[in-house]
Amino acid sequence: MSAAKNTESIKALASEMEFSFFGVADIRDVRKEFHLDLDFVSRFDRAISLGKRLLDPVIEGIKDRPTLLYFHHYRQLNFFLDRGAFLLSSRIQDRGFQALPIPASQIIDWDKQRSQVSHKIVGRLAGLGWIGRNNLLVNPDLGSRHRLVTILTDMPLELDEVVDGDCGKCVACLKTCPAQAIKQNKEDFDHWACFDKLKEFRRQGVVGQHICGVCVKACKGPK
Repeated sequence: MSAAKNTESIKALASEMEFSFFGVADIRDVRKEFHLDLDFVSRFDRAISLGKRLLDPVIEGIKDRPTLLYFHHYRQLNFFLDRGAFLLSSRIQDRGFQALPIPASQIIDWDKQRSQVSHKIVGRLAGLGWIGRNNLLVNPDLGSRHRLVTILTDMPLELDEVVDGDCGKCVACLKTCPAQAIKQNKEDFDHWACFDKLKEFRRQGVVGQHICGVCVKACKGPK
């Protein structure tokens, strides 16, 4: 099958699995940044970025800290993303190609707060949005009210174009961040202030994981 036919088929499967969006990225220039063996990951030159929308009523319940409902929703959504990525990868393998699903939420380097692959960077390269002031992927339609998962593959697929967008004058996330980690210039995002606040929430027994959700709630997309 051609790259166009492959893309049409896999995108249709992702839609049947109820993913909210789908994009394909060329990862050849960013593979060296992955926390995977470079010789191993060099077999993949494409990545499929998949996203699922968060439920608005759950997000709207967040005020200045995460809620138990959001914590449960977060875990259920990660399960959905991981299972969907696994099933889609299995379909790709059945067609004679290689596919590696990357866990939606698995930190392997806490000092640098990194997972095997940056889902938001892959999402940006796949045309799903841009990196916002909140250090998250901002989708033109959903803002940051979504979560992502990634599949690395050698299947010939058509690439999506990178979105030329930014947050413009919107500073909704900056005003609400409980850690004051978000700045006017996105390059100044304070990763450690954010992480310290997440650890504080966990120590206080608010939730059992390093999550917040306040800036996710604030980010509904460009104004």
